[in-house]
Amino acid sequence: MGSKKEILSRIGMASKGIVYLLIGILTALAAFGKGGNKTSSKGALKFLAEQPYGKVLLLIIGIGLAGYLFYRLYQAFANLKNHENNFKGYIMRGSYIISGLVYGFLSFTAFKMMMESSSNNSNWLANILNSDYGNIIAIIIAIAILGKALYEFYSAYSGKFKDEVSHTNISYQAKKVLTKVGKVGFTSRGIVATILAFLFFKASLQNSNSDIDRTDAFNFLQNEFGSIVLALVAIGVAIYGVFMLIKSKYPDINLN
Repeated sequence: MGSKKEILSRIGMASKGIVYLLIGILTALAAFGKGGNKTSSKGALKFLAEQPYGKVLLLIIGIGLAGYLFYRLYQAFANLKNHENNFKGYIMRGSYIISGLVYGFLSFTAFKMMMESSSNNSNWLANILNSDYGNIIAIIIAIAILGKALYEFYSAYSGKFKDEVSHTNISYQAKKVLTKVGKVGFTSRGIVATILAFLFFKASLQNSNSDIDRTDAFNFLQNEFGSIVLALVAIGVAIYGVFMLIKSKYPDINLN
């Protein structure tokens, strides 16, 4: 990857890491009753907006997430992972595009918050889910998220993950740390994604389509399993943020 592309990918991964770190920390604090709120990606941006120099922070994160969009699109179209030209390869490359678009929208949200006096935004997802085809869309989203959840677990526990780390040009200690934080982070993301998929399926069956995000998944965890489980998963999400920050330092690491 060229130097400019590498810089964009580094900034993008670091920005994604910061967002996940904030989500995890704020949710863990809420679970322990120490302030904070169970939150989503948008909630993390709102938190930044409320800080001193909030608009500057949003500008930096917005640019970074736009860089992550570029990185994912480049990863897909340049086929950086050398996927074969078959169904599995196209699915994997398509997932990079979808991932990029998700963070591209989050980048747009950051810029929108920066330019508005209020951080309140219309719930576009709720509007879509309450349309005539809302139930069908909810099922499609649920299936996609469930597929993502399964891939997160696969990333955490497959030998491929450890093998890719072992073949990178970093120190043994860095490999050890990266393997541990990656496994915890991917597992926590998988848990949250599984719950989100369940909530979308449930919403489609009950005709109660509303805006669903990670906050709802965290609420479900706390209501069904208690604050300790919520805190553990939230800490895992924060650790995924740390994983992305480490990955931004070593852009040659061939991991998601």
